[in-house]
Amino acid sequence: QVQLVESGGGLVQAGESLRLSCTASGRTFSPERMDWFRQAPGEEREFVAGTRWSGTSTYYTDSVKGRFTISRDYANNTVYLQMNSLKPEDTAVYYCTAIQQDQRYWGQGTQVTVSS
Repeated sequence: QVQLVESGGGLVQAGESLRLSCTASGRTFSPERMDWFRQAPGEEREFVAGTRWSGTSTYYTDSVKGRFTISRDYANNTVYLQMNSLKPEDTAVYYCTAIQQDQRYWGQGTQVTVSS
Protein backbone atom coordinates (compact mmCIF):
# COMPACT_ATOMS: atom_id res chain seq x y z
CA GLN A 1 0.00 0.00 0.00
CA VAL A 2 1.20 3.49 -0.88
CA GLN A 3 0.08 6.70 0.79
CA LEU A 4 0.60 10.06 -0.91
CA VAL A 5 0.34 13.44 0.78
CA GLU A 6 0.43 16.66 -1.25
CA SER A 7 1.23 20.12 0.05
CA GLY A 8 2.17 23.54 -1.24
CA GLY A 9 -1.06 24.74 -2.79
CA GLY A 10 -2.44 28.19 -2.19
CA LEU A 11 -3.72 31.45 -3.62
CA VAL A 12 -1.37 33.43 -5.86
CA GLN A 13 -1.62 36.15 -8.48
CA ALA A 14 -1.06 35.55 -12.16
CA GLY A 15 2.64 35.42 -12.99
CA GLU A 16 3.68 34.15 -9.59
CA SER A 17 5.07 30.72 -8.67
CA LEU A 18 4.22 27.82 -6.42
CA ARG A 19 5.97 24.53 -5.65
CA LEU A 20 3.85 21.51 -4.88
CA SER A 21 5.26 18.58 -2.94
CA CYS A 22 4.08 14.99 -2.77
CA THR A 23 5.59 12.70 -0.16
CA ALA A 24 5.01 8.97 -0.32
CA SER A 25 5.00 6.39 2.43
CA GLY A 26 4.41 2.69 2.59
CA ARG A 27 6.22 -0.49 3.42
CA THR A 28 7.64 -0.91 -0.06
CA PHE A 29 7.57 2.28 -2.05
CA SER A 30 9.09 1.59 -5.44
CA PRO A 31 6.93 3.12 -8.14
CA GLU A 32 7.50 2.85 -11.85
CA ARG A 33 6.19 6.34 -12.40
CA MET A 34 4.75 9.37 -10.62
CA ASP A 35 2.44 11.94 -12.16
CA TRP A 36 0.60 15.14 -11.34
CA PHE A 37 -3.00 15.56 -12.47
CA ARG A 38 -5.37 18.45 -11.93
CA GLN A 39 -9.10 19.00 -11.95
CA ALA A 40 -10.77 22.36 -12.38
CA PRO A 41 -14.41 22.94 -11.34
CA GLY A 42 -16.77 21.38 -13.84
CA GLU A 43 -13.90 19.83 -15.80
CA GLU A 44 -12.48 16.35 -16.11
CA ARG A 45 -9.28 15.45 -14.36
CA GLU A 46 -6.32 15.97 -16.69
CA PHE A 47 -2.69 14.92 -16.81
CA VAL A 48 -0.21 17.71 -16.07
CA ALA A 49 3.27 16.21 -15.68
CA GLY A 50 4.92 12.87 -15.07
CA THR A 51 8.27 11.26 -14.44
CA ARG A 52 9.81 7.83 -14.35
CA TRP A 53 10.93 7.18 -10.79
CA SER A 54 14.19 5.78 -12.14
CA GLY A 55 15.86 7.60 -14.97
CA THR A 56 15.42 11.07 -16.35
CA SER A 57 12.30 10.88 -18.50
CA THR A 58 9.71 13.57 -17.86
CA TYR A 59 6.43 14.34 -19.57
CA TYR A 60 4.24 17.45 -19.70
CA THR A 61 0.95 18.47 -21.15
CA ASP A 62 1.38 21.16 -23.79
CA SER A 63 -0.25 23.92 -21.76
CA VAL A 64 2.40 23.78 -19.02
CA LYS A 65 5.56 23.11 -21.05
CA GLY A 66 8.21 25.69 -20.29
CA ARG A 67 6.41 26.81 -17.11
CA PHE A 68 6.16 23.69 -14.92
CA THR A 69 8.97 21.34 -13.89
CA ILE A 70 8.59 17.95 -12.22
CA SER A 71 11.45 16.61 -10.12
CA ARG A 72 12.20 13.87 -7.60
CA ASP A 73 13.94 13.53 -4.25
CA TYR A 74 14.75 9.85 -3.86
CA ALA A 75 16.05 10.17 -0.32
CA ASN A 76 12.71 11.55 0.90
CA ASN A 77 10.33 9.71 -1.46
CA THR A 78 9.10 13.07 -2.68
CA VAL A 79 8.14 14.44 -6.05
CA TYR A 80 7.81 18.15 -6.72
CA LEU A 81 5.97 20.28 -9.23
CA GLN A 82 7.54 23.70 -9.66
CA MET A 83 4.96 25.96 -11.27
CA ASN A 84 6.13 29.29 -12.69
CA SER A 85 4.31 32.01 -14.59
CA LEU A 86 1.00 30.79 -13.25
CA LYS A 87 -2.17 31.69 -15.12
CA PRO A 88 -5.81 31.82 -13.96
CA GLU A 89 -6.49 28.77 -16.11
CA ASP A 90 -4.08 26.79 -13.92
CA THR A 91 -6.61 27.05 -11.09
CA ALA A 92 -7.53 23.50 -10.03
CA VAL A 93 -7.11 20.84 -7.41
CA TYR A 94 -3.76 19.18 -8.07
CA TYR A 95 -3.35 15.47 -7.38
CA CYS A 96 -0.21 13.40 -7.05
CA THR A 97 -0.32 9.81 -8.28
CA ALA A 98 2.02 6.86 -8.22
CA ILE A 99 1.96 3.75 -10.36
CA GLN A 100 3.34 0.69 -8.62
CA GLN A 101 2.85 -2.90 -9.70
CA ASP A 102 0.13 -1.90 -12.16
CA GLN A 103 -1.87 -0.02 -9.53
CA ARG A 104 -2.35 3.75 -9.45
CA TYR A 105 -2.45 5.44 -6.07
CA TRP A 106 -3.82 8.95 -5.50
CA GLY A 107 -3.23 11.66 -2.96
CA GLN A 108 -6.00 13.77 -1.49
CA GLY A 109 -5.22 16.80 -3.64
CA THR A 110 -4.13 20.36 -2.96
CA GLN A 111 -5.94 23.47 -4.16
CA VAL A 112 -4.16 25.96 -6.41
CA THR A 113 -5.97 29.23 -7.12
CA VAL A 114 -4.51 31.84 -9.47
CA SER A 115 -6.15 35.24 -9.50
CA SER A 116 -5.94 37.61 -12.46
